[in-house]
Amino acid sequence: MSLRLGDTAPDFEQDSTDGKIKFHDWIGNSWAILFSHPKDFTPVCTTELGEVARLKPEFDKRNTKVIGLSVDGLKEHQGWVADIKETQGHALNFPLLADSDRRVSELYDMIHPNMDQTATVRSVFIIGPDKKVKLQITYPMSTGRNFDEIIRVLDSLQLTANFKVATPVNWRDGQDCIIPPSIADAEADKLFPKGYKKIKPYLRVTPQPNK
Repeated sequence: MSLRLGDTAPDFEQDSTDGKIKFHDWIGNSWAILFSHPKDFTPVCTTELGEVARLKPEFDKRNTKVIGLSVDGLKEHQGWVADIKETQGHALNFPLLADSDRRVSELYDMIHPNMDQTATVRSVFIIGPDKKVKLQITYPMSTGRNFDEIIRVLDSLQLTANFKVATPVNWRDGQDCIIPPSIADAEADKLFPKGYKKIKPYLRVTPQPNK
């Protein structure tokens, strides 16, 4: 059965470029991003892993651990890691799971037979400190992921986990937020001391609470 938002992310123990990973223990009290790659030594994946290595300080600032996965083994991973550093200018600075037995791929429903019988599609999972799945995105093998968008969504997830707000279309950290319709005006007056603008009874906009 496929995972859905709010489900507990399956725990697993698997080898990686940073040693054996017991997933829930590895997450600890952090947020986590698990993202899969169809195969080692593939061009789109090489660019993605280099970009995530470049962006790792941004994930660190957000108390978020990143972990990749490919269906090849550790020996292949080690050779690929050297290529990533050479071609992308950023050395791998996070674990890459070796999922040659497809165990994690199957737990997370990353193999879509109509696309490929054995290789994973480009799946992304954001998992909270409570080990619940907060976001899923699936890209086809031919399309590289937009990690700026993944960071944008992570910012929204972390904000809305701590404050009773939602984020509007194309929202970026620092911009105004939306007060959910479930919050009455009287409660909103107390919750949002910066005030809010009522555009419609169901559409109220307030400055980002933690800025």
